[in-house]
Amino acid sequence: MISRKGFIKGAGLALFGIGVGGVPTFIARAASSSKFINPYKKNKILVFIFQRGAMDGLMAVTPFTDNYLQAARPTLFMSAAKASMSKPLIDLDGRFGLHPSMQPFEQLFKNKQLAVVHGMGSPNNSRSHFDAQDYMESGTPFNKGTASGWLNRAVGLLGHDATPFKAVSLTSSLPRSFYGDNETIAIKNLQDFAIQARDNPITTNMAAKSFEELYDQTSSSLLSKTGKESFDAVKMLQKTDIKNYKPVDGVNYPNSPLGNALKQIAQLIKLDVGLEVAFAESGGWDTHYNQGTDNGIFARNVNDFSNSIAAFWTDMGTLQDDVTLMTTTEFGRTVNQNGTGGTDHGRASCSFILGNDVNGGKVHGSIQPLSVENLADGRDLAVTTDFRCIFSEVADKHLKINNDKLLFPDWDGVKIGVMK
Repeated sequence: MISRKGFIKGAGLALFGIGVGGVPTFIARAASSSKFINPYKKNKILVFIFQRGAMDGLMAVTPFTDNYLQAARPTLFMSAAKASMSKPLIDLDGRFGLHPSMQPFEQLFKNKQLAVVHGMGSPNNSRSHFDAQDYMESGTPFNKGTASGWLNRAVGLLGHDATPFKAVSLTSSLPRSFYGDNETIAIKNLQDFAIQARDNPITTNMAAKSFEELYDQTSSSLLSKTGKESFDAVKMLQKTDIKNYKPVDGVNYPNSPLGNALKQIAQLIKLDVGLEVAFAESGGWDTHYNQGTDNGIFARNVNDFSNSIAAFWTDMGTLQDDVTLMTTTEFGRTVNQNGTGGTDHGRASCSFILGNDVNGGKVHGSIQPLSVENLADGRDLAVTTDFRCIFSEVADKHLKINNDKLLFPDWDGVKIGVMK
């Protein structure tokens, strides 16, 4: 016999779309026996997007007046000049220019809803994707043994009763950021649901043991508050026409993994099922070859990235005051382009923060002229803003979490003023 807490911790209640099968019948039966009541107060919502693969921050938001960068990237450098060979950068402040494929961000920046933090990254100098992502998602860049993710710890610090949909990752498996003792779920597709037990010895052979059999073995306390809320929440989603969801007029989400994830996050927010922390990810940022300028791999990626986020933000409409969206990537790219028209693993990159409580219309952070003596290891944009400075400020100001010692152990940095 295992306890309710042990069951939920070990199994993770990772709800995810499987494309076939739908909701197990025993959950549907349990859900149908009770009426859904939403007793949860309205809370703020943080949407966190991880750009996996290491985005080139120097191409996304270019310090276009830097002659050293121009010399270091003879075929990749982009200019804000209208007469340039390629499409010009979108001039943000006379020094930094937004990639032309990120045009949807221009008005958000002018509206002072969007801020950029440049020179951000991890103080750990690892250039391994796996290690750098692990350090950033755990929030402990010099401790590989941290079991929990920073967003899971944030969920535990919210300080109030919440629904099973309090923390949702729109991914096929639970991201490192969500690992830990506090209840979080992964949902791949809202149209189809199954429940998968995660990391529990009892469920190592799911082919031989059905989830219903596992459920029968657990304590009857599972049918207490959290169990009932899980059934109620599933019931509410079953009654919703998820497939035919219509965003506000004029909004078209890109048909991409990120676009679809943000569309589903928007649905959960509008359903008012108690979502407070949402996670999504964007891949394909490892641009070692043929990175391109106004066309190519990078241009396609940032176009999807910015269009997906802009569609989501417009779709939020009157709910924008409740939402802050933040992006990150594990590290940046080298200042010098390589011999195959790309850039290699570097150090610092940039982060985008969007919301009505954001100190927007600014490029925050510090970037020195990109001469060799100012580069990390003589090759990379130096990290001048620890990622925890950004994460902690957004969590503190937006989610009203004021416990940096628990959220980010062994860190005593300062906020940078990216939030109002």
